[in-house]
Amino acid sequence: MPIDRSLISGSTAMLLLRLLEEKDMYGYEMIEELKRRSNHVFSLKAGTLYPLLHSLEEKNYLRSYEDEVNGKIRKYYSITEEGKKHLKDRKEEWQEFASAVADVMYIREHIPGCIPRCIPG
Repeated sequence: MPIDRSLISGSTAMLLLRLLEEKDMYGYEMIEELKRRSNHVFSLKAGTLYPLLHSLEEKNYLRSYEDEVNGKIRKYYSITEEGKKHLKDRKEEWQEFASAVADVMYIREHIPGCIPRCIPG
C-alpha cells in the first residue's frame, strides 16, 4: 500500500542526518541507501533531496566538500556536531510521537517492554 507523502516529508531530514551520522555520503548514495533500507518507501528524487541538503547545510547541521573518485569530482556531505545534537533531539521527539500513535492505534499489555498488538477488527 502506498504511503501518504505527508507522512514521509516530515521525517526525511532526520533520516538523512541519520545516514550521515554513520558516514559521509554523496547525494545519489543517500537516495539509494534510503530506498534500500526502507524497502523502497523512501524513494527520493534529486529535485527533492538537494534543496533539503542545502537547507540542512544553511542551518549548520551538515557540511559539504568535494572529493575526486576515479577521476570524477563528487560532492560529499557530513554531519556537524550541531547536526548530531539536532538529530538526537529529533530522535527523542520521534520516539515520543511514535509511542503516542501506538498508544492510540494498538492495545498495549501492562507489562513493561511488551510489544503492542493490533486491536481486533
